[in-house]
Amino acid sequence: MWEIKSMDEARKLILGATILGTGGGGDPGEGLNLMREVLEKGLRVEIVNPEELPKDVVVVQPYFVGSVAPGLKTRKPVKIKDPIRRAVEELEAFLGKKVGAVVATELGGANTPAALNIAAKLGVPAIDGDLMGRAGPELHQCTTHVYGIPMTPSAMVTETGDVVIVKEYADIDDYEAIARYLSVLGGRFSAVVDAPMTPEQAGKAAVKGTISLCMRVGDAVLKAREEGKDPVQAVADVLGGWVIFEGVVKSYEWRDEEGFLKGEIVVAGKGRFEGREFKSWIMNEHIMAWLDGEPIVMPPDLYMFLRPDGEPITNTVLKVGDEVRVVAAKAPEVWRTEEGLKYFGPKHFGFNYDYVPVEELLKKHGVI
Repeated sequence: MWEIKSMDEARKLILGATILGTGGGGDPGEGLNLMREVLEKGLRVEIVNPEELPKDVVVVQPYFVGSVAPGLKTRKPVKIKDPIRRAVEELEAFLGKKVGAVVATELGGANTPAALNIAAKLGVPAIDGDLMGRAGPELHQCTTHVYGIPMTPSAMVTETGDVVIVKEYADIDDYEAIARYLSVLGGRFSAVVDAPMTPEQAGKAAVKGTISLCMRVGDAVLKAREEGKDPVQAVADVLGGWVIFEGVVKSYEWRDEEGFLKGEIVVAGKGRFEGREFKSWIMNEHIMAWLDGEPIVMPPDLYMFLRPDGEPITNTVLKVGDEVRVVAAKAPEVWRTEEGLKYFGPKHFGFNYDYVPVEELLKKHGVI
C-alpha cells in the first residue's frame, strides 16, 4: 500500500494519466480539482494491490460517461452536486453492502482522479490498476467482458436529477446505450458506478500497476524538462513505445454525435516526416491512425498527441496549427487476445481490417 500525499504527486499522476488517456479520459483541470479537494481536506488517497484487500470486500468502478466535445452544458438545473457519490450510495443500498475499494475504469486526466477522489471520500483504497490500460470511448472497452464479469447491478446518476439502477442488461450494446442516453439527457455526462467484484475478480480483470505507471510517465516528463532532455522520447521510453510522427495539425473536423466526440485529424509532417501525412480517427479518444493512407496504428494499440515539451493534447483543445509529436505503444495483452479484439479491435469500430500489432505496422512502414 502507498499513498498520494501531495499536489506535486497528484500533478505527476494526472500528467501521466492524461498522456495515457490518448486524447480523451476527461479534462485534466477537473482531475486536478478532484485531487485538490480531497488532499486539502486531509483525506487519504491510498493505493493497494488487489491481494492486499480482505476477501469479502466489494470492489466497484466509478466513472463518467459522455461526449468530450467542448462547450457542452447542462440544460436543466443541477440537483445532485456529487453524482458519483450518489451513485455509490444507491448501489450500496441495492447491494445491502458497503463498497470496500474502487478500481479506475480507465486512464485519463479526469476519470482516473475521479476514482481516487471517491475512494478518499469513502475512506477506502483504490487499486493500483484500471480496467482498460488506456482510455476508450465505450463501455465495451472494459476488461470485465473478457473475463465474464457482469457490469451489473449498477447505478447511474445525472447531476440534473436522474437516478437509475440497472439490474441486468440484454447485452453490452444495450447497456452502453442506456448510460450514453442518460449522459445526453444530463447535457454533459452521467456518473456510473458498476461492476461490483470480489478482490479476486478485480485481480484478474485489472490491468495491474497502471496508477504507478501514470506516476512514472509524469515523473519522466518533468525530469526530462528539468534536465534539458526530450520529454516526448522520455514518454516513449517509459511505455516501451516509439515516437512515430511529428508535424503540424493541418485539419481537424469533429462533431458531437450521440454522446461522442467523433472526427478526423490530419497532420502534415515535418523533420524526418516532411512530405508525409498522418491521419487520426477519433471517437472521444484517438482510435485508428494512417500514415500516407496506410494503417499505422490499429485499436487497441494506443497513440497520443503531445506537444514538443511532452504536454499531452486532449482532443477537446487540439486545434489547427498545433505542433504535435505522436507516441505509440502496445496495448495491454488482454486486448490483443481474440476475445479482447471483439470489444476493442478495428472491426468493432467499423474498419474492415484484421488487427495487426503496432510494432509490425511500424516496421512495415520503416518508422522503426
